[in-house]
Amino acid sequence: MKVSKSVDLSIKILTAHRLRTFLCVTSVAVGVAAFVVMVSMGRGAQKHILDMIHDMGTNLIVVNAGTVTLVGGRERQSAIVTTLRPDDAAALLAQCASVAEVAPETSRKLNIQWESENLMTDVVGVTPAAFRVRNIEIETGRLFDPVENDAALRVALVGSVIVEKLFKGEDPIGHQIRIGRAPFEVIGLMKTKGVDANGVDRDDRILIPLNTAMRRLIRTTFVQKIHIQVSRYELLQRAETEIREVLRERHRLRDKADDFTIQNQATLVRTERESTRTLTLLVGSVAGISLLVGGIGILAVMLMAYRERRREIGLRRAVGARRRDIRNQFLLESLILSGLGGISGAILGMFFIVIASKFGGWKAIVSWDATLLALALAAGIGVIFGSRPAVKAAALEPIEALRTE
Repeated sequence: MKVSKSVDLSIKILTAHRLRTFLCVTSVAVGVAAFVVMVSMGRGAQKHILDMIHDMGTNLIVVNAGTVTLVGGRERQSAIVTTLRPDDAAALLAQCASVAEVAPETSRKLNIQWESENLMTDVVGVTPAAFRVRNIEIETGRLFDPVENDAALRVALVGSVIVEKLFKGEDPIGHQIRIGRAPFEVIGLMKTKGVDANGVDRDDRILIPLNTAMRRLIRTTFVQKIHIQVSRYELLQRAETEIREVLRERHRLRDKADDFTIQNQATLVRTERESTRTLTLLVGSVAGISLLVGGIGILAVMLMAYRERRREIGLRRAVGARRRDIRNQFLLESLILSGLGGISGAILGMFFIVIASKFGGWKAIVSWDATLLALALAAGIGVIFGSRPAVKAAALEPIEALRTE
């Protein structure tokens, strides 16, 4: 029998049982849609996390004072350690061949006042190098320069959340605010950065010169961390080794444990990729179960078709139809069911992804390879679960089939 005639016959047979066909197609469509959505959401989450990591700075290594551990996915410092100093940053820049720039940093949560408004927020002391290392840009106003840092001038950069909470949306440039008891002039509004990988809102903070923070505000001689930019991504591991050697020698640790923690961006990226890949595989497997349920639906429908069409099969065999014609007819019907379900599910999944991304604020990427894989799985399920009824129908003897009431 020609393929065109087989297709036409299959469509007529399937449309004759519309409800049964609809339920079978729907079960496959739900499985395909679930697979596409789950994988796309997983990859969207992976891209979002990796973007946040790269947005913190490129080719980045962070040296934290003391031991830093992850609790609930966020960094926690075990105790205050005073051994990490600005001189260490200068030594790393001078002695480590892989290091391109360094940016020491110290911070404290302080009360901020403007007119009658008050709020508590993070005040971070940084050097001008941090603007390049941490990808900090200005929306309006200007950045402070090395001269202002060396002279410990009272100038400040504010985030968008500060403008909203403290200034109630008013332009902050040129206004005088009080940080603690000291007056500061707002010279710049930073571009929106959002929440970082540690859950810290980078728009809810104020940046001031490091020397100003250490001498006039926080009054410390040590820093909490040093952000280090490596010249090339491939040198991150080498730079970590160099940094550890220099700091251990400067801190005279000898046989003692490190009094600092090094966080390598390459390690962080690799860990995040592995974790999100595992999550994607997990949710993809769960969605695959939905596809399996669709396959069972195809098996049930085709077995019912086999029982109902025994006389038809016997009549076709009696007038000259070959076993492979019957087998191919049943396989074609199961493929049409799975194909319709696969295409419908792919369209439904992509529609849901677009809606969720636009209105739900979810991070999702339409994964074309996952969509093609889901379609291939749907077709494979159609063949696998349609094979048993097809073989049974092809093996049916004409005389036995015609005797069926």
